[in-house]
Amino acid sequence: MLNLPKIFETVIYADDLDEAKDFYTQVMGLRLLSHNDLMLVFEIKESYLLVFNPSKSSVAGRQVPSHGTYGQGHIAFVITEAEQKTWRSRLAEAGIEIESEVCWDNGARGTSIYFRDPAGNSIELAPPSLWSYLKNP
Repeated sequence: MLNLPKIFETVIYADDLDEAKDFYTQVMGLRLLSHNDLMLVFEIKESYLLVFNPSKSSVAGRQVPSHGTYGQGHIAFVITEAEQKTWRSRLAEAGIEIESEVCWDNGARGTSIYFRDPAGNSIELAPPSLWSYLKNP
């Protein structure tokens, strides 16, 4: 069996890349590696978050196969329970409304915090234990 060790890159979409750039650098604290009219590239340890402009990435005939979507996507970042208070404060200071908090299995698997980026994508700050029950039932 082949082993895929990690997800190398994740793509979400935003029509306004400048607004997305400000959000992901200023609010989320990600390091921007590249910015052009097609995409933003952020580094997250050994993986990359790409934010594509769907009207540019869905054009036929590009070297990379065309792709793109409109509407709201989802991405989750891992934070520890100890970091939740800091993130709640950071979001409040940035004027970002927490849309929902989900306490998984009465707290046994931690709590996720959900909010939106400027393009409407659902952002989750998830506990590292969220999916652990699937590995060790």
